[in-house]
Amino acid sequence: MALLTAEEIGKASDRRFEDVEVPEWGGTVRIQSMSGDDRNSHQAESVVIGPNGRPKEINLKGQYARILARCLVDEQGHRLYVTDKQIKELGARDGAVLERLAKIAKRVSGLTEEAVEDAAGKSATTAGGSSSTD
Repeated sequence: MALLTAEEIGKASDRRFEDVEVPEWGGTVRIQSMSGDDRNSHQAESVVIGPNGRPKEINLKGQYARILARCLVDEQGHRLYVTDKQIKELGARDGAVLERLAKIAKRVSGLTEEAVEDAAGKSATTAGGSSSTD
């Protein structure tokens, strides 16, 4: 089997999405998986660093709007919510609807609560892991 080149990886269509009916809003939304950069940024925003430079707690403020702003897209995959003002307006929508959609966004993105806890340094690490890179 031939190894992929950077160009081939760059051309791969690897983002997943799910169209979800939202009766409360009168239509359907598209939830797309987060990119690696989006996922890292989301996790960084979710962790509060203490005065000692170590993770202190998880920031839940605006969590649903922050997740959905990265995942709600149009048919071309362009984000619907980009500016801070737009994201704040999204966060003002019904909390139950936002939570339901955020759960789907997390699932589609492979972002579990365990991943957030790992980023905050609160999860147990597994022993015996190894890497083939230095």
